[in-house]
Amino acid sequence: MRIQKKKTIKRYDFKTKPIRPILLMWLVKLLAWIMRLQRKVKITYVGKKPTSPRLVLANHGAFNDFYILYKAIPTFNINYVVAIDAFNDFSNFLMRNVGAICKRKFIFDLSLMKNLKHAINNLKDTVVIYPEARYSLDGTTSYLPESLGKLVKYLGVPLTVINAKGNYVSDPQWNKYKQDRMPMEATVTEIVSAEEISTLSASEINERIKKAFVYDDWQWLKESGTKLTYKNRAYNLNAILYQCPHCKKEFEMQGEGTILTCNACKKQWEMLETGELKAIDGETEFSHIPDWFKWQKQNIHEEVFSGKYNMEFDAEVFTLPNCTGFVKQPNGKFKQTSTTTSLFVNLYGEDRTISFEGTELESVHIEYNYKNYGDMLDFSIRDDSVWLMPLNRKDVITKISLATEEIRDYCKRLRDKE
Repeated sequence: MRIQKKKTIKRYDFKTKPIRPILLMWLVKLLAWIMRLQRKVKITYVGKKPTSPRLVLANHGAFNDFYILYKAIPTFNINYVVAIDAFNDFSNFLMRNVGAICKRKFIFDLSLMKNLKHAINNLKDTVVIYPEARYSLDGTTSYLPESLGKLVKYLGVPLTVINAKGNYVSDPQWNKYKQDRMPMEATVTEIVSAEEISTLSASEINERIKKAFVYDDWQWLKESGTKLTYKNRAYNLNAILYQCPHCKKEFEMQGEGTILTCNACKKQWEMLETGELKAIDGETEFSHIPDWFKWQKQNIHEEVFSGKYNMEFDAEVFTLPNCTGFVKQPNGKFKQTSTTTSLFVNLYGEDRTISFEGTELESVHIEYNYKNYGDMLDFSIRDDSVWLMPLNRKDVITKISLATEEIRDYCKRLRDKE
């Protein structure tokens, strides 16, 4: 992690208009082409190839999504929405000159809406958004915001969806083993034409988006006959499969080599080259990783909706006010219940309690072993991003991510009953 030590902190100006990428886009596309040389990438177009300007939505499995994007969209005039932490990684100059539009995750930003409109109406560019707003946790469809249908109608251009496969299983965020020779493929489909924008409602557009976004990378792996040959493919699998289905204990799982072990009851599962799990002894409760993941989510659902959910721990605290580095803050506390998420922190010398009521957080951004520093949670506030690294707590960030979405749904239900 790059830590900035400036006494005067300048906030990022999200009102800055995007620019049309020209020279650097040639370089980026060349680099993406070189990266694709070692792996087969198949693109299937349903209907005509996309032309500019338009809105493109794509699923988000790994960084190699961009290798697919630059082959799937046959144009150089692309602007895409990118989180501020990526601007921090690659610099504001580089990101802006390859067409990126900066945003903080999971927060409404009027400037973003205006910048998207500027890119389409003034630059005549194609705009690309990864609406899941983070890499998929389990290789299947993540949460899609209900605001997407309204966005399509606001922008007033055709909508295309890129549904990619092989990107997640070749480089999952909980392991990052980068099986670079694994093939990838994508289906590119126009799901809303220019003529349909005025005739379809936002909810009808949302239904088309949800249908187009259905994917399961583990199922694709098995059906395609591709193999996971990496010898440490189960390493850190405990980051997403944190609860044992045999003894029901949480945060006692450990993935090493090709074996996932529960340290509480000692049961073990082997991760096969097909991506499936097989118990070493006894019943295989879940052979399909997303099924295990969904079981955990159902358990969290019951915990939240019963009002019993509670998560609390101390954390290291960092802020990301701009894209020139993180700012180390004093340690703080995190507390989450069935209705509220609270951060008890000291930011820039001021004690603060930052509370999000249930419906205020659509989701939360998490990072596994971020920059080899540790697991991180990222919360966006009006003019900053607050990053927390749990102290002395193992594998909690996945549960918090899932719980945040359940809390949102639970509080919406409570609100609708009033």
